[in-house]
Amino acid sequence: MTQAVTPPEPLGTGPAEQMSHREIMEALSGLLLAMFVAMLSSTVVTNALPRMVSDLGGSQTGYTWVVVATLLSMTATTPLWGKLADLFSKKLLVQSALVIYSVGSLVAALAPSMEVLIGARVIQGLGVGGLSALVQVVIATMVTPRERGRYSGYLGAVFALATVSGPLIGGVIVDSPLGWRGCFFVGLPVAVAAFVLLQKTLHLPVVKRPVRIDYLGATLIVAGVSLLLVWVSLAGSQFAWGSGTSYALVAGGLATIAAAVYVEARVAAEPVIPLRLFKDRTTALATGASVMVGLAMFGATVYLSEYFQNARGMSPTHAGLMSTSLVGGLLVSSVISGRFISKTGLWKSWLVGGMVLVIVGIGLLGTIDAHTNLAEVGLFMAILGVGLGATMQNLVLAVQNNTAQSDMGAASSVVAFFRSMGGSIGVSALGALLSHQVAQKVTDGLTAMGIDASHQSGSIPDLATLPAPIRALYEASFGEATGHLFLVSLPFAALALVCVGFIREVPLRTTILRDDEPAPEAVAELVRD
Repeated sequence: MTQAVTPPEPLGTGPAEQMSHREIMEALSGLLLAMFVAMLSSTVVTNALPRMVSDLGGSQTGYTWVVVATLLSMTATTPLWGKLADLFSKKLLVQSALVIYSVGSLVAALAPSMEVLIGARVIQGLGVGGLSALVQVVIATMVTPRERGRYSGYLGAVFALATVSGPLIGGVIVDSPLGWRGCFFVGLPVAVAAFVLLQKTLHLPVVKRPVRIDYLGATLIVAGVSLLLVWVSLAGSQFAWGSGTSYALVAGGLATIAAAVYVEARVAAEPVIPLRLFKDRTTALATGASVMVGLAMFGATVYLSEYFQNARGMSPTHAGLMSTSLVGGLLVSSVISGRFISKTGLWKSWLVGGMVLVIVGIGLLGTIDAHTNLAEVGLFMAILGVGLGATMQNLVLAVQNNTAQSDMGAASSVVAFFRSMGGSIGVSALGALLSHQVAQKVTDGLTAMGIDASHQSGSIPDLATLPAPIRALYEASFGEATGHLFLVSLPFAALALVCVGFIREVPLRTTILRDDEPAPEAVAELVRD
């Protein structure tokens, strides 16, 4: 199931020696805009979801699938984008991802029904998956590992800006004459600007050589991961965790992934995920740590927002502003750690220290309830943000430092892929736990008040319309359950620290190519992208 073709392949070799800091920053401007688009696509629609589902006559199932559709296509295709970056023009792939994202956004903005909207979100997710995977790969092509930390802070800044501004922009747009459809239009000008900037400023050396595209492996990976993501995303809400549907999805997903592993190991000439990458100790341990960091990162951002709204009575916009301490800590930490790593070439102490702070932050957040002083909550979030800022980008950097340039796309995307998988699984499992605990606590509380709780549903009512005692019960239930979520995630953060502790530090190299890699001229004809 492989087919021989001869496309141009970018080989990130000479740019670091040819590009000045100004040239790198010019190219980076387009890449950062592309990354901002990818992040904004998720955060800007948060406050618009209830309105868009209501306007299109959707159900709770439809609401869930508007979120899950993007998550599925983004996560499942990340390894494929990474491998394509090792085979084709990176610049062309980033621009293609921008076009795919733009098409999905346009269709979503004009969607006449829930079915069309969900389909458009799938297309959006394909583009977002490409942008998330490729930006790191392109930076690795332009900048040596030693200098890469110097620029990683800019990625942290974009992450922080999109995380904070997305819900605020979305809330303003939903309440404007544009309505919820404007949330899908807002990213289009940014995507166009990113496309034009990349065309003008990004010039990478490329080579031409015969390659084989692993269609069978790609199909099996996407199918297997999709089945498992459907399970973790919908189990507990659309069907029971122990139901026949649940067992069928798990069995089908695991069987499909097992087939994909066999194809990648024994059949494919150019596997999407080269299993030999995991023979490298750093890659294997960093991948394991990324799963756990993903759980901590996504769990924090998703459920802290719900905590502020349902346990503290804040508006969505106010809740978005409360995330400033977390993303501010992440931004400062990523910039400072990147600068010091570039200066010294040493990175492990930052990973270990960052994971310790992640554990401390999660442990402290495990103590919160509906009455915890907000200044304390903000401090706990800032500690978690500082820890995440010192680990997220630097885990990728550690892997890239040990990886040959010909495998850079696959290796970088593998770390991003497993981080997304950890986040997806964590958000789903923690969400099911949160829903169960809140329902149980509310039922027990209503019974204690002498109120019949037999008809209590799992949905959360509009707290502003409830009598004060019942509203206080809901808020207390959400606050206590949210703190419990962080305590549940604490062992996983500890496992991430163990993985990081066993990584062997290799000082960052000062060349794009490893010492054992041939020069591009020895591989094939070198041309300019």
